[in-house]
Amino acid sequence: MTDITPALPEAAVARAIDTRRMRVTDEVAVSIARMNKWYGTFHVLRDIDMTVYRGERIVICGPSGSGKSTLIRCINALEEHQAGKVVVDGTELNEDLKNVDKVRSEVGMVFQHFNLFPHLTILENCTLAPIWVRKVPKKQAVETAMHFLTKVKIPEQANKYPGQLSGGQQQRVAIARSLCMRPRIMLFDEPTSALDPEMIKEVLDTMIGLAEDGMTMLVVTHEMGFARQVANRVVFMDQGQIVEQNEPEEFFLRPKSDRTKLFLSQILGH
Repeated sequence: MTDITPALPEAAVARAIDTRRMRVTDEVAVSIARMNKWYGTFHVLRDIDMTVYRGERIVICGPSGSGKSTLIRCINALEEHQAGKVVVDGTELNEDLKNVDKVRSEVGMVFQHFNLFPHLTILENCTLAPIWVRKVPKKQAVETAMHFLTKVKIPEQANKYPGQLSGGQQQRVAIARSLCMRPRIMLFDEPTSALDPEMIKEVLDTMIGLAEDGMTMLVVTHEMGFARQVANRVVFMDQGQIVEQNEPEEFFLRPKSDRTKLFLSQILGH
């Protein structure tokens, strides 16, 4: 198989390679055992087994309708699984709403569409949850928000409204907003798929920065350049199942499953 995996810009590649050297701990961040989910009679997730270690960066890919987004939405109980066991940061997701709240407070989520409040400024979007959910004093919440807006390189936008920003800037605000809750795990559900091509790089650069900081990340994406350069592990899903998972070099150069080979040939143009 010819390797024509999309590459990140040269500087980003160097930074991404550095993130690989960061140690993934043996502490379990997410444990999923024989998880199943149905929408009515449609079996959307089938016997999912996955262990995510602290500091690990996992890219989940696969064709549309394969269950990728549903999988990560089950990790913070935006979707409810019907069978199996999901333990996040030591807390099992079950019918106990306190457990759900606890997990959601430790897990940040960035969506395909930015989900910012249009009537609030960027700063207000970032401070709302820390003030009301974590009971953080307003001054501290503002300082934290400005810290993370600086980290995603848009502190000068703090007093603007979402409608005044580009799509790439809005997605970086969404990332900063999640970080303001000081999560231990970040979930990304196709964070660049709604962006114009020129805006994708700035969001991917922001995510590379998070990887450098050692954030535990699960990313649903079709950005195979990002997967190749940043992920510790690439997980391929099809028809609600995990078909194959491996470190990026093995996954892209020596895929084992015919379904994986077909997917890569379609998405990479082999």
